[in-house]
Amino acid sequence: MRLWTGRTGEGERDTSPLSRSRVVLKTRRAYRCGMTDQALSESYDVIVLGLGPGGEEVAERLAEAGLRVLGVEPHLVGGECPYYGCIPSKMIVRAAETLAEGRHVEALAGTAQLQPDYRKPADRIRTEATDDWDDKVAADRFIDLGGQLARGAGRLAGRDESGRVRVEVNGQVVVAERGVVVATGTAPGIPPIPGLAALTEGGLSPDGLIWTNREVLQIRQAPASLIVIGGGAVGCELAEGFARFGTAVTQIEAAPRILLPEEPEAAEVISEVLRREGVDLRTGVSIESVAASPEGVTVTLGDGSTVSAERLLVAAGRRQHISELAMDSVGLDPAAPKLEVDEHMQVADGIFAVGDVTGRGAFTHVAVWQARVLIAHLLGLPEPYGGYDALAWATFTDPEVGRTGLSEKQARDKGLRVVTGRSEIASNTRGWIHGPGNDGFVKLIADADREVLVGATVVAPNGGEIIAMLTLAVHAQVPISTLRSMHYVYPTMHRAISEALATIELD
Repeated sequence: MRLWTGRTGEGERDTSPLSRSRVVLKTRRAYRCGMTDQALSESYDVIVLGLGPGGEEVAERLAEAGLRVLGVEPHLVGGECPYYGCIPSKMIVRAAETLAEGRHVEALAGTAQLQPDYRKPADRIRTEATDDWDDKVAADRFIDLGGQLARGAGRLAGRDESGRVRVEVNGQVVVAERGVVVATGTAPGIPPIPGLAALTEGGLSPDGLIWTNREVLQIRQAPASLIVIGGGAVGCELAEGFARFGTAVTQIEAAPRILLPEEPEAAEVISEVLRREGVDLRTGVSIESVAASPEGVTVTLGDGSTVSAERLLVAAGRRQHISELAMDSVGLDPAAPKLEVDEHMQVADGIFAVGDVTGRGAFTHVAVWQARVLIAHLLGLPEPYGGYDALAWATFTDPEVGRTGLSEKQARDKGLRVVTGRSEIASNTRGWIHGPGNDGFVKLIADADREVLVGATVVAPNGGEIIAMLTLAVHAQVPISTLRSMHYVYPTMHRAISEALATIELD
């Protein structure tokens, strides 16, 4: 049973067995009614293009509220996150983390023998997270709420004489009475590296030589060797994960360092850890070509050297679908890199957008947050818009990288009078007790004039959890004096925040 199958009263998904059984019973009734085979009506209140996390949230909640909603999805209802992203990838991370902890037994607790078996997380991904990449539960849930699902691609088709937006779905033109929501997300990008197109022209599959994050999460056995192109979050998480399962990993990043959006110090820590884990990490080097070889795949680098492996994972960014949506039919730029939205998630009259297409961060939590703002707007309810000053995210390497707000460079580029604070996780009492695997730090970015935090980074075991308090501090503009006056539980890793606060020097 796929993880995301129910919802609590607060709108979050309920994964309890009771909730799952209720949803299955309800969705089976909807399925028997054949509602997915309904012909399209001439008009709907709202049409949602793309049913990833943000689009799915909009479509379900509006249908639940009684609006006539058409959801258009060419692939899987639920999108990238539950099938190829956040959830299944973290199952690999969790399994790899368990192996790493086992290797600390001799230093901390005794002796242990480990035998990595990638079939364990692979089976968990297939059975617990994705229903073998079957979205029936999610699709039927939307239908059971009263929505209509169209399998296929949708595109804008101008406006009618009343100014309402029209949408073409599978060759039929329908009208949105209240608006169209663009939530088409992104897909894995394939960079224009010579030779790579030839190896992917027949399509990608888990059995092929070339993988993106989609194919790699469907494999049942870890490869003996793997080349990872890309040093972003996806590349780093999977490089470390497979290395811990015994795969010989070479990771290549053309930029001078990995994790470019993060503080340089964070990249330094994760680079050191990756190399310690056995990853052959190469930064600041270009790729000249990719070709099939007796070993599987051979990559020729800009320095003339070559690297070979059984498989190649491309984790070099994402591509938008905006150019495929006929935005020019409603007077918008089809070549725009993103859709600019206001505080109501509106792009233009009758056109809204949520998720990756808005360029506000390719994160599930951002898409769902935007969706809830839009839902409230369309239903005439108070809108929970809070801006993006405390935008937060985490990279689930080990240690994790938690981040909120501005980096030090971004703060200085905005003209702020910046002061910073820092503490080391290994010097924190809980970090010291933790022992092996206690790499990392807390870094705080403060506006000295306002005496508030404007950003923070936590690199630590569970750094994605520790960042939560700092996200609140940045979002609510809590004075540094107030943060310093708090009680911080001893001995905890989050107490490293108070230790970093103590190093901030204000006038």
